[in-house]
Amino acid sequence: MSVTIIRREAEPQAVSTPFPNTVSPLLQRIYRARGVCGPQALQRNLTSLESGASLKGIDKAAMLLADAVETGQRVLIVGDFDADGATSSALGILALRAMGAASVDFLVPNRFEYGYGLSPAIVDVARQRQPDLLVTVDNGISSIEGVKAAKAAGMKVLVTDHHLAGDELPEADAIVNPNQPGCPFPCKSTAGVGVIFYVLCAVRSELDRRGWFTSHPKPNMASFLDLVALGTVADVVGLDTNNRILVHQGIGRIRAGRAQPGILALAEVAKREPSRLVASDMGFALAPRLNAAGRLDDMSLGIELLITDDPLHARHLASQLDGLNRERREIEGSMKEEALRDLARLELDEKAEVEGRALPWGVCLFQGDWHQGVIGILASRVKEKLHRPVIAFAPGDEGEIKGSARSIPGFHVRDALDAVSTRYPGLVLKFGGHAMAAGLTIREENYGRFSEAFDQEARRLLTSEQLESSLYTDGALSQSELNLATAEALREAGPWGQNFPEPVFDGVFFLKDQRLLGGKHLKIVVVAEGSDEWVDGICFNVDTHVWPDASVRRVRLVYRLDINEFRGRRSVQLMVEHMEPLGV
Repeated sequence: MSVTIIRREAEPQAVSTPFPNTVSPLLQRIYRARGVCGPQALQRNLTSLESGASLKGIDKAAMLLADAVETGQRVLIVGDFDADGATSSALGILALRAMGAASVDFLVPNRFEYGYGLSPAIVDVARQRQPDLLVTVDNGISSIEGVKAAKAAGMKVLVTDHHLAGDELPEADAIVNPNQPGCPFPCKSTAGVGVIFYVLCAVRSELDRRGWFTSHPKPNMASFLDLVALGTVADVVGLDTNNRILVHQGIGRIRAGRAQPGILALAEVAKREPSRLVASDMGFALAPRLNAAGRLDDMSLGIELLITDDPLHARHLASQLDGLNRERREIEGSMKEEALRDLARLELDEKAEVEGRALPWGVCLFQGDWHQGVIGILASRVKEKLHRPVIAFAPGDEGEIKGSARSIPGFHVRDALDAVSTRYPGLVLKFGGHAMAAGLTIREENYGRFSEAFDQEARRLLTSEQLESSLYTDGALSQSELNLATAEALREAGPWGQNFPEPVFDGVFFLKDQRLLGGKHLKIVVVAEGSDEWVDGICFNVDTHVWPDASVRRVRLVYRLDINEFRGRRSVQLMVEHMEPLGV
């Protein structure tokens, strides 16, 4: 697969953005390429946080929950089985208890038994807890039948969610969702945990207005921002200014050692130093361990970790999650090997194209023993390798298979599934999602027909140029910038994440030394062209069929700057994302 390196330009609206002299020219260039239109977009103080007053339904939601706290009603929180759902559930439990709620419990569907969201089957389980008020977090906006069932059972229902609403809304007592029709709240990228955070802040204000805190402790809502930060980063929502404030403030609490014991325990098992934690540590180290519970077992384990106030118990639970994550990686690795082995049988030459044996433009994968909880990660990994839309399937209910889709820019996978469903009625039993990710269910016997239809749709909408992978960089670093001080400045200039990507650079280097670590990671020593100072670099999961090649001496690297800490010594390190040989 060929890779095109594209250097980011300043966004048109940010070309003439003025910055204070305290912002280095390098950071100014990076910020302008991300559309930052002024210093106000870089504010990270809580005073700059968007007010939640414009969230449609928030006043009614606050009344419902304040009434429940004041009158001792039983509140049941129904969450989702991912990290956003787990942090949302934990936040609701801890904050309501801190406000003096007499009875707050949680219920999270086991994905293998009940699937996603507030279904009528989950309502049957909830009824055994006899709740007065049922609160959904990170789900519920599409739970039409589930809300009906809960209402019929005599429960009041508050839906808090952030997913796109369908044509019909559930008949809940209140709905808070920035993406519901008619909601003027401007921060549409708010994660589920951010939505319930705003709701709980409104509940505290309502209880304060009623005089509740004259006889009860009044919690500081900022003390829960570590949970908000973890859930926001884990759900890969766009890091607009508002989300960057939430994440920055949450990371600040973790660095200061004022986080939930469960989050500190996750950092410990992930071998991340809390005092130096950054957003990428949450996304690539903490969140996968938390998500492992929902993928392989039951997210109740993850929620219990996040709500415990006992550090020893937190370490025990975090250790269990770390074990589940290792198991998840083994399962994922085995599935990926099987998938790539099958794809390798398809030739990519012209002859194969004529004979119909070429790699599909829209790739479908299925094995009868694949794990339903890991197919989303598998689809993502294969998509990254092939740079084309991928759907991975695993066995579902009797006679059915469930698929998880991941896409590339230019191919709206949810709309593609809609087109296939329309063109071939009955082929797709159900589907949902958005541009870059979706889920679906089909009959196993129809897998071949669906695979062909999906490939046809990909060929209809995509061009061959769109199948070429592109890497966007922030250009080259000068010799004076390729150092520890720059790495430190970039580390603190975030938080970086979705739609506000961490800076990536490209440049030409001379390769002084290279060796494989563990048979798959390439450790290199390089010197930048025109320099005489060597620097270490590492390229994870390198293609050993290409590297290392002892004859290569000059390379182009695409890399991030990182800090390597070893035996008390700190040095700059290149985290290589792409390398290609150049002529001498």
